[in-house]
Amino acid sequence: MKYVLLFAGTMEGIDQLEGGARDEALADYEKSNKWFEKYTKEGKVVGGEELRGPSTATTVSRKNGKVTVTDGPFIESKEIIGGFALIEVSDLDEALEMAKEWPGTVEIRPIVDHSQERQDR
Repeated sequence: MKYVLLFAGTMEGIDQLEGGARDEALADYEKSNKWFEKYTKEGKVVGGEELRGPSTATTVSRKNGKVTVTDGPFIESKEIIGGFALIEVSDLDEALEMAKEWPGTVEIRPIVDHSQERQDR
């Protein structure tokens, strides 16, 4: 099964990287790098990227047929998505075990498999 792991953090974490508590933030960053190395070598991480901060976001929305483009993230939140990994594992339990090794908060979502629909066409 394929899942996306969404890695959540806070703006405080980004501020730490850029300022005062830099050593602690860099230690977590190194743990993240090692996590990606380990699971990529095992063939479980099949994609993923780190994302730039929410201030770099552009949101395109549609309401009543009108398209609006705005600078910034879609939602205002204390937590931000800092990156994601696409993983392929046997089941949710295996995804949970991987997520438990991540040095922060992780949201796990299963991927919708449309391959059968495409084969039926």
